[in-house]
Amino acid sequence: MTRGSGRRPRGGPIVDRWALLAIPLIAFLVAFFLVPLIVVSLRSVADFPKPTGDIFSNYGRFFASAANLRVLANTFWVAALSTVVCLALGYPYAYLMNIVRPRVAGLLLIAVLLPFWSSLLVRTYAWQVILRDTGIINTFLLDWGLITEPIPLIRTTLGVMLGMSQVLLPFMVLPIYAVMRRIDPEYTKAAANLGAPPFAAFRRVFLPLSLPGVLAGSLLVFVLALGFYITPALLGSPKDTMISQFIANAVQQRLDWGIGATMAVILMGLTLVVLFVASRFIRLRDVFGSLEES
Repeated sequence: MTRGSGRRPRGGPIVDRWALLAIPLIAFLVAFFLVPLIVVSLRSVADFPKPTGDIFSNYGRFFASAANLRVLANTFWVAALSTVVCLALGYPYAYLMNIVRPRVAGLLLIAVLLPFWSSLLVRTYAWQVILRDTGIINTFLLDWGLITEPIPLIRTTLGVMLGMSQVLLPFMVLPIYAVMRRIDPEYTKAAANLGAPPFAAFRRVFLPLSLPGVLAGSLLVFVLALGFYITPALLGSPKDTMISQFIANAVQQRLDWGIGATMAVILMGLTLVVLFVASRFIRLRDVFGSLEES
């Protein structure tokens, strides 16, 4: 073989030696992610409230309770609503980042990433201070005479949406922005040269090309929102209860590890179903690979 030909000599190692560096990471993922998932799955079919319980008794207990089914449905509803809110806020924000100068886009990127620099619990308590009856919003409106009594903002679905959207918004903005940066601006210019108004050029050319980022961001936000616990618990009302709160209650207060593991497995299974269905329509590797370019 000539020097620089790029071919692997016969009899050489099949696996690149650099790939061996991934072994510690793989071992870490197996030990701290895969094994706990297996343990939780086994406890859902092996930890019974009674010695005579069959392997599906915990699942029977879960589906026999109307409250459990209602909270499970509410979990998906809150996650879907959070996705819509983040999309409504995130798409215009990402579009603004795409059309401004790079220096301004960098400042906008820092602004959307700023919440990551503080604790989720601290941010949630800050929302409590802002949204309560004596908080900043109600105090401002009362002082200016715009309202005569405080508006109920905390312990409402609106409060939950505000708290969750602040946390999840970057996961919507970044994939959309990454895809928008890959769109050649000459496409919209060509549409304008052919007589298309600006809005028509955006709707017929730019928007369809940005849909992969929209779908990827929506999937990310939806899946992450399914597991939220602190924000709905502190900012929401009982009607905003999510399945994660039921899991925590079963494990911490009732010490019922069986039903807690069952709820966790059901949520994980439904999440995997969502990911499988979404993978039929979204090429996540292509979309998130563009993040390096941004």
